[in-house]
Amino acid sequence: MTPLWFGAGMARPLRIEQPGGRYHVTARGNERKEVFRDDADRFRFLALLGELGERFGLRVHAYVLMDNHYHLLVDTPEANLSRAMQWLGASYTMGFNRRHNRVGHLFQGRFKAHIVEEDAGWQEAARYLHLNPVRVGRLGLGKRQRAASKAGAIAKPDAEIIAARLRILRQYRWSSYRGYAGYGAPLVWVWQEPLCRLCGGGTEAERRAALREHTEAAVRQGVVERPWDRLVAGLVL
Repeated sequence: MTPLWFGAGMARPLRIEQPGGRYHVTARGNERKEVFRDDADRFRFLALLGELGERFGLRVHAYVLMDNHYHLLVDTPEANLSRAMQWLGASYTMGFNRRHNRVGHLFQGRFKAHIVEEDAGWQEAARYLHLNPVRVGRLGLGKRQRAASKAGAIAKPDAEIIAARLRILRQYRWSSYRGYAGYGAPLVWVWQEPLCRLCGGGTEAERRAALREHTEAAVRQGVVERPWDRLVAGLVL
């Protein structure tokens, strides 16, 4: 994965856009404030997300909506990621401001993106994205616990905390994971086949089972690393 661009306060590199590019995209609320205040906001964002294919030819492979940010995995048959994401952000902000009687920027600067060059990186990025709802301190997967786990200084989680993690992950409505894993119906515009194929298995049921195991094994083990932590000179090792 190579970085597409960085945040405020850093020099802006050239935007790397290419036909057939695969990207992990994320945007955070201005001052880390909420960008989704209720379910009506979330439904509206998903409706706009579903329009990206018809408007820009962009394919959404995975998504998760958190209170103050979102993550997407997308690919671009045309080299138009910036145009598509700018439309998404502007359209959602206009509706959000009108609905909540506010003005000004909603998101914190530009969206961020990484190019995902390898299939293994694509698979890992999807797992990281889908695990966002359980990456919190109360479930033993906050920043402090993840750092301790990487250093080998944390015990294996007990059965009760594992059950709580899996319950939240499987029931979280604002993620593409339920549709992938077979816990709910997928949205028709989520491009599932490439990721399911990478997880292995011959039949659709086998592929869903393989994806579930790949994702949920990390929850049981208590290891939820960020793929971007291993970026070296812009490459994933």
